[in-house]
Amino acid sequence: MEIILFYLVAAIAIYSTVRVITNSNPVHALLNLVVSLLAVAMIFFMLGAPFAGALEIIVYAGAIMVLFVFVVMMLNLGQHTVNQEKQWLSPKAWVGASVLAAILLAEMIFLLSQNGVHQTAYELVDAKAVGIALFGPYLLVVELASLLLLGALVAAYHLGKPEDE
Repeated sequence: MEIILFYLVAAIAIYSTVRVITNSNPVHALLNLVVSLLAVAMIFFMLGAPFAGALEIIVYAGAIMVLFVFVVMMLNLGQHTVNQEKQWLSPKAWVGASVLAAILLAEMIFLLSQNGVHQTAYELVDAKAVGIALFGPYLLVVELASLLLLGALVAAYHLGKPEDE
């Protein structure tokens, strides 16, 4: 049963990631990206790494939503864009992402009701182990990722800034 759940979560992650890449609507792409990140978090939970799964949800899914809202507010595209977003956020736009998220929620409830099935097969990864790994051998990678995000933020600001006349 566990292998079936794993392949179902992996299929949801792959499908929603493909939808992120192929979707021309940025709001729909963002919804599918959040579903993809939740699916990857479910895989972490299934492999016995609850801290990594929680970090995936909090840092990636939460931070991407905040970053998207920040960029939309920073660009300040006007009333035409607000009306267009209201059309994009119709209930039919949420159906696909909501169904995939509901499947992931049902799987997570099922896995949590199994009372520690995965504790014997896998080693539990706690917060201390993640901290030692991130600020030990992977310190340079973490710092490079932060510089890349800072560069992307500066570029988004300069590209979205209205030109002075």
